[in-house]
Amino acid sequence: MLEVKDLTKTFGAMTAVSHENFTVKPGEIMGLIGQNGAGKTTTFRMILNFLTPDSGEILWDGKPLTHQDYDIIGYLPEERGLYPKMRVEDQIVYFARLRGMKAADVRAQIDPWFERFQVKGKRTDKVKDLSKGNQQKVQLIATLIHMPKLVILDEPFSGLDPVNASLLQDGIQMLRDNGAAIIYSSHDMANVEAISDHLVMLRTGEMVLNGTVDAIRQSFGRTKLFIESPLTEADFKQFDGVQKVVRHGQSFELTLADEAVGHRIFDAATQSGYIPEFSQQPPTLDEIFRMKVGEVHA
Repeated sequence: MLEVKDLTKTFGAMTAVSHENFTVKPGEIMGLIGQNGAGKTTTFRMILNFLTPDSGEILWDGKPLTHQDYDIIGYLPEERGLYPKMRVEDQIVYFARLRGMKAADVRAQIDPWFERFQVKGKRTDKVKDLSKGNQQKVQLIATLIHMPKLVILDEPFSGLDPVNASLLQDGIQMLRDNGAAIIYSSHDMANVEAISDHLVMLRTGEMVLNGTVDAIRQSFGRTKLFIESPLTEADFKQFDGVQKVVRHGQSFELTLADEAVGHRIFDAATQSGYIPEFSQQPPTLDEIFRMKVGEVHA
């Protein structure tokens, strides 16, 4: 289990991370979100001992990480780094051997990993001859092939199309199912919402959200209402507490000041009986992200 306890890091007068606390258990995925410059990459670099925190501690299974522990970590940096003139197979073998694997064992596993990520290219190709997306897949394979117990992925979905993003999601979930503790950053809230067991949001270095995706969403109340009924846009705007009305074909999306407003709308909409749609939900993670970021500028 990874434990980050009261972690703080400053650069001169700037505080990059302030009193950060979270845990990531084996078989768990944690999403780390926030604007550019919020402290996500700084957090990763402190976990990896690239940066020394000013205060706080980082523990793996209750103890400080040692040099040997780093062999069980898989790290994908935001700044991708492959050797363009090296063959794909040699590239993967090189990184895996740095993590203690034997070359023969690595070569035996390359084809299954190619199939898992649907790499378009041959293991004998030079990295520079692959497309950018396939180069990214090769780096992912080099990060994951030694089946790390702790996986740190900095913006892994960046630049991937929806099909390849789905393949990466499957790969991350496979590692989770094999007991890895996984922490990753992303600006794609749909991906975060889809695969994260819990999340932490940083804003200018401070934690502003920490919990399961469902608990965080529910804490904002069921203030989104999707409805199809005889009521018109003008009718909805007459309700006290309806902040916004957006039409989608025959349906409406309402933003409510308080979820209790939904009860009154439901009673009015169903006076004549059945209505085709009434779904009251908490805001999406993307909407919550925008709310929390917007508080800085309010």
